[in-house]
Amino acid sequence: MTTLERAACEVREQCFCSKLRQASRALTQHYDDAISESGIRSTQFTLLIALAQAPLVPLSKLADVLVMDRTTLTRNLTPLVREGLVEEHPAEDRRVRAFALSARGRKVLEQAMPGWKKAQARMLKSLAAEDVAHLDRILNTAVRAARPA
Repeated sequence: MTTLERAACEVREQCFCSKLRQASRALTQHYDDAISESGIRSTQFTLLIALAQAPLVPLSKLADVLVMDRTTLTRNLTPLVREGLVEEHPAEDRRVRAFALSARGRKVLEQAMPGWKKAQARMLKSLAAEDVAHLDRILNTAVRAARPA
């Protein structure tokens, strides 16, 4: 086995980033399937949930909460604004872009919730209660550890 092959094996078997991305893709597919009837994907669902918790939120604050860079967030918000699920509002400071969930966005989110609850229940049933709490702690710690100080 070459040095590169050994290194590739090590990464595949041990890399937290790779394993989390793999788990993320599997979970994304699971939740996407569950909420598909609402017409949105789980990535959009997460964004709409964040907006449902704040009446009007600046782009930079939303990016921070979602742990996304502003460019990616803007790219993800654009179709939601175009489809009327999210509204962009001017802030006092014209340089700041602020967003809110629209009435249509609330309806779509309400349509997605039963599917999300079903997907969530399946995941909770698959994991022991102590594993759920442990996983939650680990993921929160990983996010904090990976973010710049």
